Amino acid sequence: MLEQDSGLSLTIARIVQRLKGSSLHSQLERQARISLHSPEIKLESLKEDIKDFLKTSGWEKKLQNAVYSELNVFPSPCHPAAPPEHMKEPLAYMRKAQGSWEKRILKSLNSMCTELSIPLAQKRPASEQKELLNKWNEMGTDEPDLSLFRPVYAPKDFLEVLMNLRNPNYENGEQPSFRNHLGLIQVPLKVKDIPELKEDFSELDLNIGQLGVDDSAQVPPEFFENEHVRIGQKVLAEQDSAAAQQYVRQGCPTALRADLWALILNISNQPEDILYYEQLKSNVIQHDLLVDSLIYKDVKLTASNDDYYFVFEDYLYQVLLCFSRDTSVLEHFAYSSATPPKSYIRGKLGIEEYAVFYPPNGVIPFHGFSMYVAPLCFLYHEPSKLYQIFREMYVRFFFRLHSISSHPSGIVSLCLLFETLLQTHLPQLFYHLREIGAQPLRISFKWMVRAFSGYLATDQLLLLWDRILGYNSLEILAVLAAAVFAFRAVNLMEVTSLAAAEAVLADLSTLKVMPLLQIFLFATVT
Repeated sequence: MLEQDSGLSLTIARIVQRLKGSSLHSQLERQARISLHSPEIKLESLKEDIKDFLKTSGWEKKLQNAVYSELNVFPSPCHPAAPPEHMKEPLAYMRKAQGSWEKRILKSLNSMCTELSIPLAQKRPASEQKELLNKWNEMGTDEPDLSLFRPVYAPKDFLEVLMNLRNPNYENGEQPSFRNHLGLIQVPLKVKDIPELKEDFSELDLNIGQLGVDDSAQVPPEFFENEHVRIGQKVLAEQDSAAAQQYVRQGCPTALRADLWALILNISNQPEDILYYEQLKSNVIQHDLLVDSLIYKDVKLTASNDDYYFVFEDYLYQVLLCFSRDTSVLEHFAYSSATPPKSYIRGKLGIEEYAVFYPPNGVIPFHGFSMYVAPLCFLYHEPSKLYQIFREMYVRFFFRLHSISSHPSGIVSLCLLFETLLQTHLPQLFYHLREIGAQPLRISFKWMVRAFSGYLATDQLLLLWDRILGYNSLEILAVLAAAVFAFRAVNLMEVTSLAAAEAVLADLSTLKVMPLLQIFLFATVT
């Protein structure tokens, strides 16, 4: 009980400290001062009267949403005696593996730098600054020569690293509780089974109404859809983040999705937020970074060739270039197993006071990174708001998909959950694919790393992301990947090679996400 109390005290202290540095804190102070001039405020009951004023004027709700947002993002505090790196990642061998992977990425980036004789960062000439400012809204028309640039890494390179992960506490690969796992991931992490997943995702039950199922043309809207929309409008009117998060577990109506997601993520696009975005834009215009070319290359290789997303090319450049300069993103490294890369001012190599994070946000983009932003362009057309939503989605969820950790929503756990679900519930299929050299994870890994962006039709992807936000978890990605294999099991049992298996699963654009998830979770015999 004492430990629980001390944990709660630590959480409260951390939230108070973080909110003190926010614009909300200064706004609350300003409103409290203004309220002093109100005749309802009496000196003898000053504290209670100000509290009542903040409640009736809506500021208490804003404070609640900010606290709820902090609780969703930051992990529970470790034991007071635990070293700080335990907050990043409790398992030493995971930290070591992540460190080695980061060195490899940096080596790749530095060798490209040397080969092409391009500095990591340089100030743009005035003429180039002017030109970039003029074409800021039409950067997609620019065709720089990117033939010499290559992505620093692709998902398949990352998978090879994860396949070689081992817990050194087990000798000679002998892991007793893990001996029967025949998949590519060979680390003993606890993942959920179907009964636990059913409990966690109970709102997806076959008996509960779902957008993505009960709003189809065959189902009269008065059975579910109309009432669900009415409740959604009420949730928005209340401006309650926790209620919105619970609501979206059954899916968001298209017309309300942008506002509901912003409410859950506590994004309000205040004037200071717009100003901050403009400052980032100014940094892009003044300085040219090597990662800019990596961003250009990635957009050209992925989103520009996508039937759904090619129209958003300009938005993607704007958001991703600003993101690379945003030092506030560095805060997420406090609870990420990753560490931001450092660079040194020329001629000062190894001298810590001349070290800077590179890129300034600490995130080196990889092949497919732009697909985290692309679906959001359907919802938000104001660049500063689109930017804030993406940044919040990244620091809550997406960073876990490309870093090595033991977190339940981390990519290692997702891979293990996917393989365990398949091996347990479709053993014949799993064994067949393994025998022909088509390990299922080799096919599904790219889906999970991208959170299915670029693979599902956009309306289906947004229904999936509704549930990620609703459950504050990425585990549903692994469940969906297993459900796709279950759906195509008959065809997959006929294939005799990895190429043939990939061909069967090459096009996911016709799949309906919610029926697949419901059938896999709630119609699977356990």
